[in-house]
Amino acid sequence: MCRNIRTLHNFEPPATSDEVHAAALQYVRKIAGTTKPSQVNAEAFDAAVEEIAHTTQHLLDALVTNAPPKNREEEAEKRRARFAARTG
Repeated sequence: MCRNIRTLHNFEPPATSDEVHAAALQYVRKIAGTTKPSQVNAEAFDAAVEEIAHTTQHLLDALVTNAPPKNREEEAEKRRARFAARTG
């Protein structure tokens, strides 16, 4: 999975539509192998991002958990600590 795609489930406050769209964009970029499609492929690329964002939002809305919501700042700190450990 692309490292830029973050977990969006079970956060308080819930993931925003911008976060969902950003994750969808990263996914499509990874699958397509490009960060910016050619003009001829732009429509298909943009449609895929919108469809994936839509489906992702439905998934997030449908998921159920008994775990307490995660704190965004705590999770960000954990990511920074893992990165520091990897890079020394």
